[in-house]
Amino acid sequence: MVGLIGLIVSLGLLIYLTMKGINIIIAAIICSILVAITGGLNLQTALMDDYMNGFTDYFASWFLVFLLGAIFGKFMQDTKSAESIAQWIKDTLGTKRAVFAVVAAAAIMTYGGVSLFVVGFAVYPIAVSLFRAANLPHRFIPAALVFGSISFTMTAPGSPEIQNIIPTEHFGTTPTAGGFIGVISALIIMVSGGLWLGRMVKKASQNGEEFSLPYTPSDTETAAALEERSNDDVTANKTLPNVIVSFIPLVMVIVLLNILSQFINPTAALLLALTIGIFLACTTMSGFLKKFWEPMATGTQNALVALANTCAVVGFGSVAAQVSAFESMVDSLVSMPGPPLLGLAIGVTLVCGITGSASGGLGIALPILAPIYLSQGVDPGSMHRVSALGSGGIDSLPHNGYVVTTVRVICGESHKRAYKPILFVSVIVPTIVMLLAVLMYSIF
Repeated sequence: MVGLIGLIVSLGLLIYLTMKGINIIIAAIICSILVAITGGLNLQTALMDDYMNGFTDYFASWFLVFLLGAIFGKFMQDTKSAESIAQWIKDTLGTKRAVFAVVAAAAIMTYGGVSLFVVGFAVYPIAVSLFRAANLPHRFIPAALVFGSISFTMTAPGSPEIQNIIPTEHFGTTPTAGGFIGVISALIIMVSGGLWLGRMVKKASQNGEEFSLPYTPSDTETAAALEERSNDDVTANKTLPNVIVSFIPLVMVIVLLNILSQFINPTAALLLALTIGIFLACTTMSGFLKKFWEPMATGTQNALVALANTCAVVGFGSVAAQVSAFESMVDSLVSMPGPPLLGLAIGVTLVCGITGSASGGLGIALPILAPIYLSQGVDPGSMHRVSALGSGGIDSLPHNGYVVTTVRVICGESHKRAYKPILFVSVIVPTIVMLLAVLMYSIF
């Protein structure tokens, strides 16, 4: 009982510390110590072995994916390709569909393999311009960015995002696993979440909310800088690369990944697809690329920061997995009544929620759960898609790294103002659809 209480308290503390702006690596170590003490673990073993093994194993497994993904995203940003795509969507859809335009811009780039954080920074100025023109509340921009980036795009069949690649390593599947039901699930998330977000924005506008940048004593300078960035996109369109050319690297990454993964390891296929994507971004838009080595260096730094943050929560989860309360939870899931996929889905989404990371949670949960359910003869493709969908549910709690970055750094907002719509479209909707997918796979 003490271990269970410690696990719950440590998770609450991790959420609290990250919402307060404490570095996630420091917060994860502090919470790992708390879990170890309350769980009756040897502190030295918990930190030096369990935490560090979880940290380094994840780093070794996924460093190259993070590296090439970040470099690809940085080249898409520096060649202004990402901006060209966002601007084209803005011009095509217009201010009347401002919310949908922001979601679409983020979704297209994310599904094309562009790093989440690059997507956020590239689309935000366009979002500000659209929301200002339509006089919509600024506090909904983070939800639009998060929804377009990490709800349906990272869990859909064929996606090059790491959350769709990790299950291939444990189930022997390809990125398109899950078939028609996987596509239907992604479409349900996209449509229902989009309608829900649009309804929330409309209701807020009807209640008298208007557009205004979030000026506070602590972020006035940031907000002013963001407004200046948003004004730049009016004239930037004259110097952006052709949108069709800008789409080429994204399309090729998706196509190559899903073709090559039929013949070689999906992770290797993703690495090769991203490498070719980088080459195409550099060559097709070389006239917009002022420097070559600088984006490589910046992308590498971005990859190291993002990967280290994810490894930190994986390390925390690895310590938590040693507590008897965690083992009891796994046993309860495996033996719970209902279809086996339900236990897998709940197990994955709970671990992703504990770690605040979809990929980190998958890295902890699947090595434990995948062998159990494979031995029961459950269809690997169904397990792959349910695991991917499960990773995109309660992982988006307030301590999620991308949520924190989008709300605070990119948009200059606060969780108090901006998190509620994120909860609806990136936690509640994907979780419901995950359960619906379990039902559909169990029936069909």
